[in-house]
Amino acid sequence: MDKVKAFLKRKDIVISAKRYGVDALGAMAQGLFCTLLIGTILNTLGTQFHIPFLTAQIAVVNDVGYTVGGLASLMSGPAMAVAIGSALNAPPLVLFSLITVGYAANTLGGAGGPLSVLVIAILAAEFGKMIAKETKVDILVTPIVTIGIGVALSYFCAPALGNAAMKVGELIMWATNLQPFLMGILVSVFVGIALTLPISSAAICAAFGLTGLAGGAAVAGCCAQMVGFAVMSFKENKVGGLISQGIGTSMLQMGNIVKNPRIWIAPIVTSAITGPIATCLFQLQMNGTPVSSGMGTCGLVGQIGVYTGWTNDIAAGVKTAITAMDWIGLIMISFVLPAVLCPLLNMVCRKLGWVKDGDLTLS
Repeated sequence: MDKVKAFLKRKDIVISAKRYGVDALGAMAQGLFCTLLIGTILNTLGTQFHIPFLTAQIAVVNDVGYTVGGLASLMSGPAMAVAIGSALNAPPLVLFSLITVGYAANTLGGAGGPLSVLVIAILAAEFGKMIAKETKVDILVTPIVTIGIGVALSYFCAPALGNAAMKVGELIMWATNLQPFLMGILVSVFVGIALTLPISSAAICAAFGLTGLAGGAAVAGCCAQMVGFAVMSFKENKVGGLISQGIGTSMLQMGNIVKNPRIWIAPIVTSAITGPIATCLFQLQMNGTPVSSGMGTCGLVGQIGVYTGWTNDIAAGVKTAITAMDWIGLIMISFVLPAVLCPLLNMVCRKLGWVKDGDLTLS
């Protein structure tokens, strides 16, 4: 046992909740932000402002055309895996080999792609670290072991992790069958939680075709998490944190959530409040593409999806015009209510001693 401990120490393999649940998870969120979310923002900017460079297909991969944003999003798996490897202090040959592992895990994981990358990249990186510099042909052995283990785990385990993520989707779809008030609460809470967890809320919403009032509730839940975390952590993270969480992703807080789950109370309760307000008071519907239901304020995709739905409904004769109440509802649900309610609820948590200074600081 002492020899094993000494070996693990020499290889800098620390089996702990902090190393895997805080350091690796926090780094993975940054990798996701720099690829999928930045890609989404670039695509949105290009489409809405008619920027040719951002809307043009600049590359074709397997007969699929990609824009600049599309290429960034395509690389989300490799970026997350490399970020995880960096957090685990992986040596160069292991780190570079994780590019292949991340792509395989994310692709085979489906809606659970980020979760698959997290689990599989950690295992592949640690096994790679074990073998690194242990042979005279390290440049061959280390990549073979890292990629071999990572891709094998992706093949056998990633689909199961993806199916587990889709169970969240089934729970969301069950909630959509309830009357608007309860549906508004549950869909908003479930999708908001999915957005912040290392799974793809957008993929879940797309897979289940989540639109209409349920889509509006989903938008509310995502905004409660993103805008809520961004505003209530402004003291710690300033303008950079406001932007990265507010139009990026609340997943950046997952490392902090693992350390102190109580910081999640305010955004979740906020989503439980704004969801039924969206469905019952404003009757907010998201009739754009279903993927927009799970994007929230990321690149303003959720809000653009709602607007696109309005124009589609007008063209189909279902809706006569976009009213002032429509705009008030969208703005209140997306921005104003989360920005007001979440910090107030977090103040209560601070008074109770559940949340302290520094708990929301992004690394």
